[in-house]
Amino acid sequence: MCWSRYPPGYNGEVIDALRMWSTRRWRVALLGGIATAVLVALPTAVIPNPVFGRAVEVTWWSYPVVVLTGILGGLLVATYVKEPWMETETAEERTEDKKASRLGITGAFIAYFAVGCPVCNKLVLLALGASGAMTWFAPVQPFLAIASMILMAVALRIRLKNQVACSA
Repeated sequence: MCWSRYPPGYNGEVIDALRMWSTRRWRVALLGGIATAVLVALPTAVIPNPVFGRAVEVTWWSYPVVVLTGILGGLLVATYVKEPWMETETAEERTEDKKASRLGITGAFIAYFAVGCPVCNKLVLLALGASGAMTWFAPVQPFLAIASMILMAVALRIRLKNQVACSA
């Protein structure tokens, strides 16, 4: 049964969707967020570890980017947990969900490049060389971080809106 209490132009669907989440879904969000943050922070050595190292110091903004990537990634992962009250998706919602999935994955991938060491990245080194990595790629990294957060936030908004939207 589909019910809609939203007037045209209402943007509170995201908050309403989060309010309907079960404890199980919030647990998945927490674990998914931690996993996302660790998957971005360990290989980029934002979290110091014996396996991966950096030739360039971690920038101050890398820590908030890793935290925000974890939060957005965890919330995105939790949107895939099926709730008993959820209706089956329409073809249009499945298409939007695929778009959201692509945006979320792309955002997380870009966040990985944003917080990584510019001269430790083999792709950047091959394309630009060591001096090019520091001269051209390092100054672009904060913009990559912003782009990744925007992509993940848009993906989350699409997923949450589809949870409370009326398919009629």
